[in-house]
Amino acid sequence: MTGRVVTLTANPSLDRTLALPGPVDRGGVVRLGASSTEPGGKGVNVSRALAAAGADVVSVLPAADDDPIVTELRHRGLPLATVPVTAPVRTNYTLAEPDGTTTKLNEPGVALDDATRAALEATLHEHATGARWVVLSGSLPPGTPVDWYATLVRSLRGTGARIAVDTSEAPLLALLAAGPDAAPDLAKPNAEELAQLAGVAEAEVLADPDAALAAVRTLHERGVAEVLLTLGADGAVLSTAEGVWSAQPPRITVRSTVGAGDCSLAGYLLADLDGQPPAERLRAAVAYGAASASLPGSAVPTPAQVDGPAVRVTAGIAGASTAAHPVPAAGRDAR
Repeated sequence: MTGRVVTLTANPSLDRTLALPGPVDRGGVVRLGASSTEPGGKGVNVSRALAAAGADVVSVLPAADDDPIVTELRHRGLPLATVPVTAPVRTNYTLAEPDGTTTKLNEPGVALDDATRAALEATLHEHATGARWVVLSGSLPPGTPVDWYATLVRSLRGTGARIAVDTSEAPLLALLAAGPDAAPDLAKPNAEELAQLAGVAEAEVLADPDAALAAVRTLHERGVAEVLLTLGADGAVLSTAEGVWSAQPPRITVRSTVGAGDCSLAGYLLADLDGQPPAERLRAAVAYGAASASLPGSAVPTPAQVDGPAVRVTAGIAGASTAAHPVPAAGRDAR
């Protein structure tokens, strides 16, 4: 495994998971089960999963040196590059029901002034130079220009790093509307985000494979080289210049979906760091996402908890107007 990954989490959080005994009882008194708190934010989750696999990763985030999130991440041995802010990092709450249903309650986060954003950008550039990947991940803090990710992608081109972006809503729309020079090398939308970008209904993307492929092509037309479309329990689709693949996850007992998409991105990057071809990068992404969903709260899996061979990878998308055939797991006999 070679190459460094740098993640930016502009809106980090402490993720508090509250275990409910049953479905949410609005207006009632709920006796909680075991609860947990993890350092979070999408980029932080990616970093934690990469670090658990032994990857070289640096997390860039705004936080005071004595903030609990910094203390927790340092305790876990995660390399950090922080830019100080005066307010504490936000807390996000997850209500976890026994059947795996999760309800998120997210605080808005700490507003960043121009000087803090400039310091974050400078810190990001410092660590991105010579890195294999830079990951821009998660929501933007209050008051941040909606096109900030587009600005960062343009400014990072000279570092030599490839750029992955995982965000949603207005920042995602602004990123893809900014032109090919702001397009990331890798985008990781889910079905809702892809539908929004393509201007179609989410149900259409989920029900019609040809519609999903057409929506993915709109991202390529805007300059995105690789699209990793995550579909939760339905697996994921990867589209690159080399082709299109889909993957089905192994059967698991879902405990929490919080951070599963972030772990999917981490799995993809780990396989890329190992020099794996697209089908194996997709396999790793789906395997990591499934492993994450089988764990409580926002825990990230270790490599020992990831079952790559259990993931079924197929060229194309079943039901689409392209041929499909199974792709063997890495190391298996392909005959």
